[in-house]
Formats: sequence, C-alpha cells, structure tokens
Amino acid sequence: MKHAIRKDLRAVMRHDPAARSKLEVALTYSGFHALVLYRFAHFMHVHRWRLFARMVSQFAKFLTGVEIHPGARIGCGVVIDHGEGVVIGETAEVGDNVLIYQGVTLGGTGKDRGKRHPTVCDNVMISAGAKVLGPFTVGRGAKIGAGSIVLKEVPPYATVVGVPGRVVRICGERVDDLDQTLPDPVSDELKRLRGEATCLLKRIEALESKEENK
Repeated sequence: MKHAIRKDLRAVMRHDPAARSKLEVALTYSGFHALVLYRFAHFMHVHRWRLFARMVSQFAKFLTGVEIHPGARIGCGVVIDHGEGVVIGETAEVGDNVLIYQGVTLGGTGKDRGKRHPTVCDNVMISAGAKVLGPFTVGRGAKIGAGSIVLKEVPPYATVVGVPGRVVRICGERVDDLDQTLPDPVSDELKRLRGEATCLLKRIEALESKEENK
C-alpha cells in the first residue's frame, strides 16, 4: 500500500504543473486523499472487514467528493485531478498510470450481473465528465474525450469522443467508427408506423381502382 501511495504522489507531480511540492499534494489535493483512503478501504475489503471498508469509503466521499467502492481494483501511479464527482464502481478495474479528471464515472448500465463495470488498462486518460458504462475494456493508452458516453470496448491507443462515444483516432490516425450507436425506440416506432401507413395507402388505392373499374 505504501508503495502504491508513493507512486500516486509521484504521478501527481509528473502530470500536474500546478503541483509545487509533494508536501503540497499530500496536504491539499483531494484526488490524492481519495486514493489514499481508497487503498486503506480496499485493504479492509480484501480482508473481509466489509462494513468498516464501506464506512471509510463513505467518509472519503464526504471529505473529497470522490466515491470509490472498496471492491474496485486500482493500480499504481493513478491521478484523480480535482476529483469532484468521480465515481468508480465495485467491479471496476483501473490499471497503472491512469489519469482521471473531475466528473468521471466508471459505472454500470444496470443490465449486467457479476462483472458490471469497465476495465481500464494502463496509461489511459479519461477527460472531465466522461461516463464509461458497462463491463468492457478500455485499451492501453486510450483517450476518452470530455463529456463522452462510452458504451462499448475501446481499442488500444484510440481516441473516443461524443455521445454516444465513437472512435475517431487510433495511434494518431483518423478513423470513422459510427458503430457505437444507442437504440432509438421512438425512431424505430415511427419507421414501423410509416411502413404500415404506406401499406394501407396502397391497399386503399387498389380498392378505389377496383371500384372505378366496376
């Protein structure tokens, strides 16, 4: 646990140009405080002190505005920048050297059981307000744009933007991935009704032509 906290501290110094000293980070950075308390809560969770683990987790949420379930697995060198509004679910897995900005959610869709939350590989950046929802993998080195809603797997070294999120770059090369679409029941119903109306009009025209021919 001490080793992970040291790596988290060094990561903040590396990523945040506003951090002037390790002492300043240790005393004033809420994202760092949230990770320290999470690591303590996770230790208790692993050793089956589940109630105490959740109590520490809720205290951390009250203190920092960051909610990390004690059951989540978080690697070393992680940075939660600013931190307010970050939520990380119970079955989420976060790799090493991941950068997470304020308002990020690593959550579930409510449709899955067991593994419900995403797996985020090493060296991923998740920008402010992004929502990554579901039990899929965000590949190594990927970047999630601010405000994006990601609902399916992200390839390594890809850049994802938009609502719903779509891959626009992989390894710096521009791509077109329009496959990440949400179902639109209203649009589907309108298409069905339009099709039925067209069929009815054709039947009416056929009946009218029969009447005229009599």
